[in-house]
Amino acid sequence: MRHRLIGLICLGLLSSIGICADKTIIRIGVMASGTLSWELAAMHNEGLLDNANFQLEPVTLANQQAGKVALQAGSVDIIISDWIWTSSMRAEGRDYSFYPYSSSAGGLIVAANSSINTLADLQGQKLGIAGGELDKNWYLLQALAFKQGINLNQSVERSFAAPPLLNQQLASQRIDALLTYWQFAARLSAQGYRQILSGEDIIQQLGFNESVPSLGYVFKQSWAAQHTSALQQFLTATQAAKLKLCDADQAWQKVLKLTETDDAHTQQQLRNHYCQGIVKQWGTAQQKAAEGIYLILHQLDDSKLTGKSSQLQPGTFWSFN
Repeated sequence: MRHRLIGLICLGLLSSIGICADKTIIRIGVMASGTLSWELAAMHNEGLLDNANFQLEPVTLANQQAGKVALQAGSVDIIISDWIWTSSMRAEGRDYSFYPYSSSAGGLIVAANSSINTLADLQGQKLGIAGGELDKNWYLLQALAFKQGINLNQSVERSFAAPPLLNQQLASQRIDALLTYWQFAARLSAQGYRQILSGEDIIQQLGFNESVPSLGYVFKQSWAAQHTSALQQFLTATQAAKLKLCDADQAWQKVLKLTETDDAHTQQQLRNHYCQGIVKQWGTAQQKAAEGIYLILHQLDDSKLTGKSSQLQPGTFWSFN
């Protein structure tokens, strides 16, 4: 059903903007369960593409890794990914750049009646971790724990799995706490689960006061330089779509089917978490904070996550200037 919906969106996008030879074609990777599909639908529904100088060609992706493979293979022009991967690719000679998409970063979740209230309480417990052993949030949580004199890697029983499976394990009490992505944290919150720390909380408690986007649009710098006008107009349209979804109930109602739930409370939690992730500021201060976060991750991961470079690569963050 989800793939069919995305297919309908694609047809709608193409029909609304026409097929004109002078329009820049933007092939964009879209995860079947991702929020980008909400925005593409809103762009079409709200007429944000009526005067566009580009033509969107959405390409359905199974997951984030598939997006990375597609970008490297030249099958898409833009994907949603993170600036850490972007920097590591630049260190290997790729000319990828990142532009902010969302600052939502998941959180640490427990049952409402859980006795776990702090990181110290996690010791000796079973912790589910979405995203695998190299998940950025897992490393940042470890960094925060180290700051409090706790070695989480040694003191918790870790369980790595896909987010839906981990949600089930938390519900069946096979794990005691869960570090997961914001969409899955939102669904758990709607069921009465309690969030101990958000991704934003972790960043702040590590000493960074700036909000740093966790995900962004990633594309080749050379491609962006050739299509700057179309890219800028696309990014403006996606930001307008975000604001429509968050500020206009009618626009939100039109994309409800894409949330994959009929529960009104869950839909509202998803909307709330999504809107909290809108990037309001992106400049020197936020990019400096990202550099500081990168250094922490590099020191922790022995180059497994960040790559061999000890610092964020120049050009990682795209600028129109």
